[in-house]
Amino acid sequence: MTLDAPPMAPGLVDRLRRVRLLAMDVDGVLTDGRLYFQSDGSETKAFHTLDGHGIKLLHRAGIEVALITGRDSPMVSRRAAALGIQHLYQGIEKKLPTLRQLCTRLGIGLEQVAYCGDDMPDVAAIRQAGVGISVPGAPSYIRQHADWVTEREGGHGAVREICDTLLQAQGHWDAVLDTYLHGKA
Repeated sequence: MTLDAPPMAPGLVDRLRRVRLLAMDVDGVLTDGRLYFQSDGSETKAFHTLDGHGIKLLHRAGIEVALITGRDSPMVSRRAAALGIQHLYQGIEKKLPTLRQLCTRLGIGLEQVAYCGDDMPDVAAIRQAGVGISVPGAPSYIRQHADWVTEREGGHGAVREICDTLLQAQGHWDAVLDTYLHGKA
């Protein structure tokens, strides 16, 4: 079975096959970008369950996941822990140096990274990653630097779209589907 993959530039599927790390921003990618503050000053965020399950599927396929975000949020720490994301970087303004350091630690090159972001602090990482990704809600001057803009909005399944497409490009999709069709999950 194949997914209804979004239209992609020539050669992009070949680059997706090499991806060993999906790194992404949080606000605007894993969330819809809105921040909710309670009267006591606490912050809440909404995460989509489809995105979370997609991340778990990537882990099973041996693809690392990292979150690199400009904000510090206990909610993000909790979500990352719940999803088994071991590479969490918060309070990061310049994301590319952090991404490079992580690649060095993992022993991979930037060409083996898919990076998804939606704003100015993400542009350098989008441009330097093997596959630069953005979301429809990002400003046009950010989207123009991406190799691929998801069809789904950030916080509304964009990350799941990325995960499913990576799994399909790397030949894991049939095994993933078979696992669930036969109750082995």
